Amino acid sequence: MKIILAPMEGLTDVYMRDVLTRIAGQNNFDWCVTEFIRVTNHLLPAHTFYQYCPELLNNGKTLAGTPVHIQLLGSEPLLLAENAARAAELGAVAIDLNFGCPAKTVNSHRGGAILLDEPETVHAIIAAVRKAVPNEIPVSAKMRLGVNDYSRMLDNAYAVESAGANWLTVHARTKADGYRPPAHWHVLAQIRQHIKIPIFANGDICNLNDAAKCRLDSQCNDLMIGRGAVIRPDFIRRLRGENIELTWAELLKWQLVFLDGMRNTEANPYHIDGKSVLKWTEQGVVGRYKQWLAMLTQGWPEAKLLFEQIKKERQCSEIRRVIEENLGCCG
Repeated sequence: MKIILAPMEGLTDVYMRDVLTRIAGQNNFDWCVTEFIRVTNHLLPAHTFYQYCPELLNNGKTLAGTPVHIQLLGSEPLLLAENAARAAELGAVAIDLNFGCPAKTVNSHRGGAILLDEPETVHAIIAAVRKAVPNEIPVSAKMRLGVNDYSRMLDNAYAVESAGANWLTVHARTKADGYRPPAHWHVLAQIRQHIKIPIFANGDICNLNDAAKCRLDSQCNDLMIGRGAVIRPDFIRRLRGENIELTWAELLKWQLVFLDGMRNTEANPYHIDGKSVLKWTEQGVVGRYKQWLAMLTQGWPEAKLLFEQIKKERQCSEIRRVIEENLGCCG
């Protein structure tokens, strides 16, 4: 079974990838995928790729050694191909193409899941990207079951496969479904029966029971996991069969790592000509930490208490002090 950390815009950035892959341990995530890089009407500069994937400066891997694949989003085959080629030149280890984003702002510009009404465009994009990057660099795609229904689901799956993609990830909802439960894992079995490339099942895999049922219903052996890994960072290790449960004290230490990573950009290895490619404001750091802590409340009762303590704080130093106080109370 292969397990991928899902791309989630505004969430699974370099800091989240770093912490989650370090908690999971080497090789427990087979790879991660970046937040999507939007390609519109020009060849993107190198600094854009470094901003979304600083790991390019670390041989395309997180500090834990987990490979990071670059995800592109757009609708113009030649432009996507040009940008994929640039990513490869900068050291990308793989290219993923986004046909799954359901956001209206993205779809209104012919990006993401709206392209599932155009299987021929899906095919053209993947074929162009596959041709543009070296053979040793995998090209993959992520899609949904369709725009409003499943009527073109198999057409899109065939388009992905016939264009030369190495594998396909399917979020088990339509664009119209958004993120409303449930995820329709059983529908993926129809795709599994018709195409030969590997398929990764995605959507609402938050615990061991979800993972087992998803694999059974979808007939897909491999999984892409997003929120489940963010809410319970030890989930992946247990999914791999380890008899382990992260303590709250251990997770508090990882929260400090996460917070300090964003605060101290000069301490990370992601530099060009002595300057960090990452920049954060105090407000941005505080917001990102609170975002993760709010998600942790779904899996940790202690997180609810901590969130109440820091929810009005606006300074990183004060939040850090409160975390350390809580850590001291853990004995």
